Amino acid sequence: MNAESKRKATYADLEAVPPHLVAELVDGELYASPRPPSPHALAHSALFGELYSPFHLGRGGPGGWLLLLKPELHLGDDVLVPNLAAWRRERMPEMPDVVGFTLAPDWVCEVLSPSTKSLDREKKMKVYARAGVRHLWLVDPLRRSLEVYGLHGEHWEPLGTNTGPARVHAEPFTPLLLELSVLWAR
Repeated sequence: MNAESKRKATYADLEAVPPHLVAELVDGELYASPRPPSPHALAHSALFGELYSPFHLGRGGPGGWLLLLKPELHLGDDVLVPNLAAWRRERMPEMPDVVGFTLAPDWVCEVLSPSTKSLDREKKMKVYARAGVRHLWLVDPLRRSLEVYGLHGEHWEPLGTNTGPARVHAEPFTPLLLELSVLWAR
């Protein structure tokens, strides 16, 4: 290895990151991010609350999904921790007892914060597309926006951007009328 070559980060490097940071491996690089600010945490928690009962439990909704907060995804050599991820039950009927999921989710949601939005928008979106994740949401609590993407071939197609207090039906959870104001509530 020449002096200009950079050593590829390993899972051992990820494990050495202090627990107060969120660590990820993307394209051979280690990223360690601080815990998110409160608007991020609120949007993340509120969205999970809106989706969990109708889609994970099937209460007042169609069910059929396994929805998790901050799962560790092992997608090839990449280790990512999205804010939310979900698998259709026909693809993952039982939740495995693992630290890292190797089956790509059907949907991921990244809640953008100033310290992670570039990583989320650029590198992580590419990894999710490469892994075959079918649906991606980007939630920006500072801009009060929800961007919805669908995977077409190997590329993300924007399906819509919704802002403020909009009420939306967003893929893949179209049976739910999601009131975005819940994500920005103070």
